Amino acid sequence: MSTVHLTARTFEQAVRDNEIVLVDYWAPWSRASRIFAPVFEEAARRHPDILFAKVDTDAQPSVMLNARITSIPTFVAHRAGVLVLSQVGAQRAAALEMLVEELRAGPRVNEPPSSSRQDAR
Repeated sequence: MSTVHLTARTFEQAVRDNEIVLVDYWAPWSRASRIFAPVFEEAARRHPDILFAKVDTDAQPSVMLNARITSIPTFVAHRAGVLVLSQVGAQRAAALEMLVEELRAGPRVNEPPSSSRQDAR
């Protein structure tokens, strides 16, 4: 599946109706956005069960403002309608793949977040 372009009219429903939604907030003038675009498109083709969406921040400023996006590009992930990640800057393909796998796996019962794990030496 290729990416879907979201608007102010379609954004809320897209997040509500899909288990996992990855959104690329981009702008045509942004070099980093242009670099990330083929990485995002390829990931969308590899993972047709996930909604990969793009928001053109020049054409959809209200969506950008509602999401409190202040830098371009910004990449966000929603899982079960909840914002779970927001990162500024273009993502590498390997990092995007790891994120997809983490989002699919979901939370693990009785496992602390990775940032609070202690070394068990």
